[in-house]
Amino acid sequence: MSAPELRVAVAGGGWAGCAAAVELARQGCQVTLFEAARSLGGRARGVEVRGLALDNGQHILLGAYRESLRLMKRVGVDEKTAFLRLPVQMRYPEGGDGMDFAAPRLPAPLHLAFALLRANGLDRADKLALARFNSAGRWMGWQLDNDCTVLELLERFDQTERLARLMWRPLCIAALNTPPERASANVFLAVLRDSLGARRRAASDMLLPRLPMGALFPEPAGAWLERQGRGHSVRLGVKVAGIKRDGDGWLVDSGGDAPAERFDAVVLATPAPVSAALLAGLPEAAEVAGQLDAFTHEPIATCYLQYAPGTRLALPFYALLDDPATNRWGQFVFDRAQLDSAQEGLLAVVVSAAAEAASLPREQLAAAIASQLAEDFRRPELATPAWTQLITEKRATFSCTPGLVRPGNITTLPGLALAGDYTASDYPATLETAVRSGQAAATAIRAYGALPREKRSLSHADGAASGDSVR
Repeated sequence: MSAPELRVAVAGGGWAGCAAAVELARQGCQVTLFEAARSLGGRARGVEVRGLALDNGQHILLGAYRESLRLMKRVGVDEKTAFLRLPVQMRYPEGGDGMDFAAPRLPAPLHLAFALLRANGLDRADKLALARFNSAGRWMGWQLDNDCTVLELLERFDQTERLARLMWRPLCIAALNTPPERASANVFLAVLRDSLGARRRAASDMLLPRLPMGALFPEPAGAWLERQGRGHSVRLGVKVAGIKRDGDGWLVDSGGDAPAERFDAVVLATPAPVSAALLAGLPEAAEVAGQLDAFTHEPIATCYLQYAPGTRLALPFYALLDDPATNRWGQFVFDRAQLDSAQEGLLAVVVSAAAEAASLPREQLAAAIASQLAEDFRRPELATPAWTQLITEKRATFSCTPGLVRPGNITTLPGLALAGDYTASDYPATLETAVRSGQAAATAIRAYGALPREKRSLSHADGAASGDSVR
């Protein structure tokens, strides 16, 4: 069987699975995409709240997410319709103890130099520390020989307490969903490399979704796949319950009374715990299953607050000073009406690395966030929203700690690849990481299919032995 005729099962219809499915179909494979839920999207999914189509979490993408943007375009998503694109910024409500850092639309690195010169709320020592950190990052290629925590990194480069509190901490928590005292410095540096340190200004832009997360990529990807014909299919509400070897192929059990189906290859694009469970019965996968089981996870909470029509913020989003000790939990607030006119008066507040916040009663946390908004914006009416909805994704991302072992896309099992934001990458658990992992898994399956049959049983074992994991 030639590679273009490979029949491939993709288990999981999140961003990684959809990326893998699109790339496999583009490369000539016949793809069946399984998704246990009734809609595509995975952990970045839509929910309905009081008649509003919301997401289970508010996201920001970066201009550096080139593969995500490329695949969106491939499946028919128009970037200008899908996003509000803003220059990189960290802006706090006026009159408080925050800062106002916003880059103009100038070529890199001039845009950051001008933003630093014009920044309000930072004194001379803070600005010098930021300039010194940026220069040092470029000089060392945005990478440490020995990983450490982000907190240790900031101390090593003499970052001021104020700059760490107003800039580096919120960026670290937003990007890695892990507090600086536990977060990987090398992963944080990789994010800075491709955003603040990028040669193109557009790479540092912030992209705020105007569309629901499902409509940004997963749903158009599923529709694109089915439009291609050639036997591709998307099966919603169908959970992959088990996989096992069958000669030089795989049997995929989707539960119920249906018999297991045979495929030439499988991409596991399910969450890490689900993939670990599916691999548990395969002795050859014991090592990678152990790596997946070893992950710990961080929650993200998003609090939606509905106010009277016409309630607006001056900017589409603001950073907020969080301080759990004083019952301040919000880290960023978004004016949803500036992204979707159908959501007039709706604000979304994000709490990343939200383990402590998630332990509070839901009503108590929502009330604390409303009080925080009223205080920070000096608008008492924000303390009493008409209603609130708190959505907590308990396993939003893995804890991105120094030295974390992440499995590669290639496994020791012939014809089986992994895809997910947890796979080997210098990036944290982001949508871009998920998309890139899906592409890498598709490439691995394509290379496997190009081998003669008699060599396929050795192909992935050799690849995995070559060190396809990172520390």
